[in-house]
This record gives sequence, C-alpha cells and structure tokens, in this order.
Amino acid sequence: MQPRHLLLRKSPFKLLILAAALALFAPRLAQAEVLLLVEADSGKVLEAQNATVPWHPASLSKMMTAYVTLKAVKDGKITLDTLFTVSPLAASQVPSKMGFRPGTQVTVDNALKMMLVKSANDMAVVLAEGVGGSIEGFSAMMNDTAQKLGMTQTNYVNPNGLPDDAQITSARDLAILARAIIRDLPDYEYFVHIPSIRYGRRITQNFNKLIGRYPGADGFKTGFICASGYNLVASATRNGRRLIAVVLGANSGKARSLRAMQMLDRGFGGTPLTWLKPSLGTVESLVPADVPAPDLHDEVCSGKRHAPASDDDDDTVASSAKESPGSALLAGLQAPALKPSEILAAAPEPSEPILVYTGPTRTGPALIAAMAADADAQTPPKHRGKKARLASRKGETDTVATRTDAKKSARTEVKIDVKPGKGAKPDAKPAVHHANAGGKAADKPASDPATKPAKPKAAAKPKSGAGAGTGSSDAKPAPKNG
Repeated sequence: MQPRHLLLRKSPFKLLILAAALALFAPRLAQAEVLLLVEADSGKVLEAQNATVPWHPASLSKMMTAYVTLKAVKDGKITLDTLFTVSPLAASQVPSKMGFRPGTQVTVDNALKMMLVKSANDMAVVLAEGVGGSIEGFSAMMNDTAQKLGMTQTNYVNPNGLPDDAQITSARDLAILARAIIRDLPDYEYFVHIPSIRYGRRITQNFNKLIGRYPGADGFKTGFICASGYNLVASATRNGRRLIAVVLGANSGKARSLRAMQMLDRGFGGTPLTWLKPSLGTVESLVPADVPAPDLHDEVCSGKRHAPASDDDDDTVASSAKESPGSALLAGLQAPALKPSEILAAAPEPSEPILVYTGPTRTGPALIAAMAADADAQTPPKHRGKKARLASRKGETDTVATRTDAKKSARTEVKIDVKPGKGAKPDAKPAVHHANAGGKAADKPASDPATKPAKPKAAAKPKSGAGAGTGSSDAKPAPKNG
C-alpha cells in the first residue's frame, strides 16, 4: 500500500486528467441538448441545461439585426419608411432569401418583415448595409450592442448567421437578447410574432411553429445551419406572465418546437413540486462554459441524412423530444388539453397574411398596384406562353392565339383578394388576377360585356410572355441557414 502523501501528490495529476476529459466530452454533451427557460420580466432561470455552452446562432443572428435596426428607428436615425437598395452583395446571398435583383428598393418595414418571417438572408444584408454602411460596419454595431446588453459569449461577423466559425453565441446570451427586445422595443415587438406574409402570389408562414398553435405564443425566431442544428427562441404569455424558451442543436424543426412547448408547459404549470427544484438565479448570473462550440455538421447534414430542404423541417421528429417520466412528473397534474405533438400537428389559427412589397410605402390603390406588379414579376415568361406552345404542337396555334389576344384586350382590371382561403399553405398561390398573370379570364360575371370581346377578323400569332421571375426565390435549393 502506498503512503498517503504519495497518493496526495498524484491527485493533482488525476484532477488534470479529469478536467481534460471533461473538456473533451463537454461539446459532445452539449450536442445532445441545449435548453433554457427564463421569466421575461425578472430574468429568473426556471430550467437550464448546457445553457452557457458556446453555439453557432445561425439565423437567430437576425434577432440582433432587428434589434440594432429598430433601435436606429427608435432613436430617429431612420424610419420604417426609409428606402434601402438591394446591392449586388445582398442579392448574392444564398437562400433562404427573397431573390430581388440588384437595384430593387425596399422599405425598412418590409425588409424587417421579410427577414423575420421568411428568414431572408438578402434582406438582412440590405438592412446591415443601410444602417451600418457595410456588413463589417454593421457587425461592429451588433457586437457593441451585445457587450452593452451583457452578452459576453457572443460574437457576430455577419447579420444573417450564414456559416462562419467566428459567429458564436449561447442560450444564455440569446435569452438576454430576447428580454432586451421585449424591454427596449415594446412599440416594435410585433415584428417578432407575425404569423405569415404575402409577397405577390406567395404566402410564407413563420418558421416558428408555436405562433398560431401554442396558446399564448408571441415570438421570436428560428435558425438552422448544419453546424448548429435546429435552433429556436420562443416566447409565450399566460395570465400576464411571459416566459422565454431557448432550444439549440435539435435534429429537426419539429424537435425544437416540441422541446420549447414542453419547457413552456412546465414553466406555466406551477406545480406543487416546483419548490423542490433548487434556485438557478438569473440568466445574467449563469457562468459561461469555457469549451469550443460544437460542430453538428456530421450529425445533421452528412451520411444518410442529407441537408434538409429548409429551416422548416416537417419530416423528422427527434426521439429526444419525447417526455421522460421525470419531466412528465414535474409537468404537474394540470396537463394541457392537447399534448405538444398534437398542438404541433394541428393547423395554425386562421390569420390574414401581412402584405409585403417592393418600392416605397404605399396604401390603397397604389398598394394594390404594387402587389400586382410583384405578382406579375413572380411569373416566369415560360409559363405565360404555355398555352400558345401547347396549341402550336396540336396545330391549333392560330385559334388559341386569337382567343388569347381577345381576352388580353378585354382585361383591364387588376384584382387582388387580400384575404387567403382558410388553411392557406406556405407559398400557396392567392387569388391574384392580372392581365399578364396566366391567360385566364378575370373574375367577372359572364354577363359582363367586358368579358365578351368581339371575335377578331384575323388570327394573331402567339405572343411570348413578358417580365422576369424572381430568380432563386422561386427555386428551392438546400439553404445554408434559416
């Protein structure tokens, strides 16, 4: 048996080995799950798991982009009606994006809505260049703001969260940012809980699936890149009490939503067993973990599982999102009427999409005309000449062309049905009718003389469609983030 003093001499080495092992495995543990639940008003931590492990924010970076932009609006430096121009750099961003061509102008108001609902990477750059002069200048503003807010684990290098090893944050810092948005920007907070937007014909639902489904849900943002997995910051309010849930590193869009709802259920439950849980202090008091940010690329986007088509992944539900017996016990006796999985599977509450458009702020007929122009730009030329091409193959070119020209000459009305049908799906085609939007007759009664043009004497040759599509916004490549 070795003397006691020799054992004591060896213990420091054992501690070093243990510390090295913990540092080695900490990122792997963090990959399993990062969870944080806090009270919005007090910052009190109700639940925390790996909450201070560094993480790649992905499109959660757009929360800070919105905060810095709206602070500039609040301080009178710009207005929501200020026009910013899409630069070649902004237009070159990878999806998810709106796909506008360089030179297109967008108001701050519309750019914010597109960025926060569709998670448009090009609109984040438009705002960054408009407010900060450049991506580098705006990133410096983002980092300065983060330090002032106490986000000590955060560093930004771009406004949209596209992959960069230096773009780092943590669940702790994201909860601090969410509280700052609620506290400092109460007049503009509606931007973070818009259910859906309509651009031309296209309706895009918010990727945050709690909005319109989970009772009381009222914010914030989703994010995805291969290195981070599926991230979500979500908030909900019940009986005047608002909670903020942060989920990082989930392996599907559904998994992050389920986890957030489960945490919120436990937070709102107020069970008799709550007093058994030790106090975790406030979110600002959480001690940062001194470990590198994990890279989930191999787990999320490699092997049999390819990069998902979008941040809105509806195909996979992570097994880790299932409730364990212990967590179900803590959820209390007053369980919700529907399980989180049932809430997520339900259709969102019907709501009218918020109209977004290009160009200056418009109202009334001018807004209708702008929406019609954007809808027209979404129709690729090849679709407009489809009938004529088919008729040509069947030897009926002259007859179809005559009808087409007659209808075009009689259609002078532009009509937009602003309200979508119940249960409208993302990117569904709304009831938009325009002279150049498809070749079908306008929605007028058959008795209307305007719908019965005289038959032309001579047949006209088929005309090719005009206008340009929206480029990559209509395509669906695998995006780099969301």
